[in-house]
Amino acid sequence: MSEATGVAREQLLSDLKAVVADSEELLKATAGELDARAAAARARVQESLRTAKVKIEALNAETLDRLNDAAKATDQYVHEHPWGAVGIAAAAGLLVGVLIARR
Repeated sequence: MSEATGVAREQLLSDLKAVVADSEELLKATAGELDARAAAARARVQESLRTAKVKIEALNAETLDRLNDAAKATDQYVHEHPWGAVGIAAAAGLLVGVLIARR
């Protein structure tokens, strides 16, 4: 997963969590002011929110699993190829230094 994809995924999760929280707050605030049609719509929204929460948590868990797998793979690579890891880190540092110096 690229860094941009990861950032977009985290932003999407954050936005979805905010929508769910706001919707729950709205449902609580309007609980006593409903006729039969509005009550049915409210029940559908609550069910949709429950489904969204489950999906968000599953997506969050999947993301954490992927991050843990990537961290384990990186750790294993560094232990198996310590000088290669040092070389990669040095090259990345040089690249960042060159980019910063150009500004």
